[in-house]
Amino acid sequence: MEENVIPHNFSVSQQQRSELKKHKPLLVWFTGLSGSGKSTIANALEKALFAKNIHTYLLDGDNVRKGLNNNLSFSQEDRTENIRRIAEVSNLMIDAGLVVLASFVSPYREDRENVKRIVGYQNLVEVFVNTPIAECERRDVKGLYAKARAGEIQNFTGVNAPYEAPMAPDVEIDTTMFSVEEAVSLILDEIEKRIKRKE
Repeated sequence: MEENVIPHNFSVSQQQRSELKKHKPLLVWFTGLSGSGKSTIANALEKALFAKNIHTYLLDGDNVRKGLNNNLSFSQEDRTENIRRIAEVSNLMIDAGLVVLASFVSPYREDRENVKRIVGYQNLVEVFVNTPIAECERRDVKGLYAKARAGEIQNFTGVNAPYEAPMAPDVEIDTTMFSVEEAVSLILDEIEKRIKRKE
């Protein structure tokens, strides 16, 4: 079957799309425990980028699982497939010239490494939202930690499933030490080095 799949070469290139947008594309990958603040920071970052006329799109775990990945469970195998699909979608968006913000627990190092392989190491900024589990659990706005502790949720990262922290993230943020605004500023500094906007 695969030998019959032949990619089509289109007339408009990624470089041309980037020139139109006046910045290079990029994937900003947020990883961390549930409740760490990933989505809150990603949302604030997108607002800041939008204000700077940067073309963005935000992908979030819960939203993707309700649509594209609604057939996947939280087993290790399905978590890996969840991240692989998101990486492929992100890669298409990078080809479209966007700065993509992806907020996913993504607990396994090998899965995050595969994201880098798919989109290209030079195209990814890894942001580790390293909020202590006690603080994540204290927030627990969705009540997920309580359910996991009660045995109502299986394979919940940090309680009954592992989280493998990044070894060398591009940006590391503990939200007990930094405000959302400070976190956004740190990430913006890293992004602006990469996308080299053209005026």
